[in-house]
Amino acid sequence: MVRKIRKATREAGLTWDLEREGGRHSIYSLDGLRIPIGRHPGEVGNRYAEMVYRQCEPKLGKGWWR
Repeated sequence: MVRKIRKATREAGLTWDLEREGGRHSIYSLDGLRIPIGRHPGEVGNRYAEMVYRQCEPKLGKGWWR
């Protein structure tokens, strides 16, 4: 999931940086937009990934991951 976002941001000429590690989430910055991504075992399913992808839509465009 993170690789897919990183690739899309690179292609769009945006920045994708790890801001900090929280207790249970890694907080990334997508060109100034904060995106929390959980590190819980088994949490990253298709529905969770789509929720994170939708959080990236303001910067990458609607439906960018499809």
